Formats: sequence, structure tokens, C-alpha cells
Amino acid sequence: MISNPELEKELVLVKDSKTEIPMYFDAKARQLRVEEVHENPDYLDISLNHPISVQTPCIVLFKQEIDQAMLAEVTEGGRRLKFSLNPRYNVRPGESLHIRHSSLQVHGPNFTDIEKEKIRRVREFGFRRYFLSYVENQSIIDEFLEMVGSDAEVFLKIENERGLEFVASEFQKRDGLYLVAARGDLYVELDRPHKILQALKLIISKDPEACVGSRILLSIIGDPVPSCADFLELAWLYDIGYRKMMLCDEICLREEWLGTAINAFDSFRNSYPEDQITLDLRDETEISPIESIA
Repeated sequence: MISNPELEKELVLVKDSKTEIPMYFDAKARQLRVEEVHENPDYLDISLNHPISVQTPCIVLFKQEIDQAMLAEVTEGGRRLKFSLNPRYNVRPGESLHIRHSSLQVHGPNFTDIEKEKIRRVREFGFRRYFLSYVENQSIIDEFLEMVGSDAEVFLKIENERGLEFVASEFQKRDGLYLVAARGDLYVELDRPHKILQALKLIISKDPEACVGSRILLSIIGDPVPSCADFLELAWLYDIGYRKMMLCDEICLREEWLGTAINAFDSFRNSYPEDQITLDLRDETEISPIESIA
């Protein structure tokens, strides 16, 4: 969601901090995001970062499935969306959205010009570690590596059905590339909730070094004690092979919640597994500190 001017400010802060914590840049590929919200008192009217085609009317999900609206019309070559039933909450530029209709097609280049400029800037700044959102095919990876260099370390976020199809049939594990079960968006994109179980197993089977992220330890939000279900989930993820786990943005934005999550992971690490777990810490900006506790 960060703009190019905001990115420049963040890079100055990174330089001034002289931190030794490894830094990752989260690049956006074909993820649908709101580029502009047009003023209209009667119905939601937005422009997207990527042109689409989809059969209408259809439901569009906002705010990680918490809110939804009915899409009535797609115009301006697939970039402009007009709705007949509005969402409950305000929609803002930069927000992501989800369209699970089987007819959805995302058109245009893998990376927008704005995103390419961000990638160029952080590459020049010295970044060599990245997350890449909404990976769906090898061409996205190849194009990204051309921009950042084949020596880059890239975590490939699998966030929809097409991404899972790529993992199952095309992904080739190699040094420097790691799959990420990005459950925040992946869970929303799946047409049946229970499919998340096989999706997580598929990803770790194709990459033993894969990371699983978000929707972890959510019970500590508003409650200082992790739930029994949260600890059982950690154990299941560990038992099927995951050794790298990443917290969601919301937890990382509150010091008390983050502290509780770290303590919970540390207790789990010391009492359940035989070897170590890596905990990745993120904030909601696209420049995210990753810290390993061992």
C-alpha cells in the first residue's frame, strides 16, 4: 500500500537506523488492489491496479472477507468497477479485494509501472531479500528475478487457487527460492474453507523449507492468553513439516500483542518440538524486519 514518495522516506529511515536485522521488501505481482475511489453518493465506484474480466453480477470481498459488495458492471477496459450493493465499510486506495468467481481473469502485465519503480528503487538501495505476492506461474518468478537479480533470496507467496496449481504441477525447488503458505489471502481465495488443510500440506511437500504465515496466534488480540486451539495449531503445522512461521501485520503493530506472541512461540519451541522454529516478524509496511529467535 506504500506509495513511491512514502517508500523514499522509509528508505531514509532504514539507512539512518543502521540496523543489522535482515530486511525484506514485499513486492506485489498480480494482486488486485484499489487504485482510486471515485466520488459517487449512490454506489461504490473504484478503479483497479490491473484490468480484469469477470461475469457480472458477482460478489466482491473486502477486508479479508469481513465485508462484501455486489459488482454490477466492469468498464474502461476492465479497470473500473461499479457496484449495485455497497459494502458496509469505507473502501480506500491501496486496499486489496477478492473475486472468487470462476470466470475472473486478470489481464495486463505481471507488474504495474508503479511497482516496477518501487522494485528498481529498493534494488538500487541494496535489497537482496524479497517476498513476492500472488505467485501464479513461472513467468512471474522469471520476470521478477530479471529485475532483482538471480542471486536474490525470494519468498514466493501462494495466495490463490492458481498459485496452488502452479505449486502442484510446475514449481521447481532451488536455492534462494522458498514457498510461503500465505494463509491470510489464501484462505479467503479458496472456494471451500476446508481446502486450506490440503493446501498447506501441498506447499510443504513441494518445499521442505516453506514458510507458513498469518492467522497464527490470533487469540491474543484482545486477550493476553493464547488459546488452546492456537497451541494445537502450532503443533499441527510443526508436525506436517513447517519450521518457519510468520505473524500477521495486526499482531506486529501492537507491542504488547507482539511480546505475548513471541513468548508463546518461545514456550512452544522449548516444550514441544525436538528442533528449532524460526519466527518471522512483520509489520504492515512493505519493508519488513525479519527476526529469528532460536
